[in-house]
Amino acid sequence: MRASSSFSYIPYSTGSYTRDLFLSFRGEDTRYNFTDHLHKYLVLNRINTFKDYELTRGEEISEALLRAIEGSKLSLIVFSENYASSRWCLDELVHILDCKRSKNQMVRPIFYKVDPSDVRHQRGKFGEALVRYEHRFKDHMDKDKVLRWRSAPS
Repeated sequence: MRASSSFSYIPYSTGSYTRDLFLSFRGEDTRYNFTDHLHKYLVLNRINTFKDYELTRGEEISEALLRAIEGSKLSLIVFSENYASSRWCLDELVHILDCKRSKNQMVRPIFYKVDPSDVRHQRGKFGEALVRYEHRFKDHMDKDKVLRWRSAPS
């Protein structure tokens, strides 16, 4: 992967989440291998990158994370085998794609040990995770959320 010369370095200041790049990934799948190597490469090439280990995890996606996504010029989504098994990742994905539409942000997928057509057509483990959410939230307010998750990668 070669860094684009169109990125300018934006210094990170506490309290602000303006970044060149937001990195979305499933920690269990890629945190200590692919994503760490990618993050190091980006930082070495002075691409100001937000990696979500910088925030405290909770049940719901935090306001700070939403601001980090909104303040980025580009989002890289590392789709991996268990990406869709994380509600947090799916919420990130929906917000990233909303920002792509509303703020004209750039979004690029990376498929790590997963077939792109499995994500696009919601097959394999990606599709299985969404089916589990549909059954879990069948009679629940969150069923609308599952519909947004389903429509995001298509």
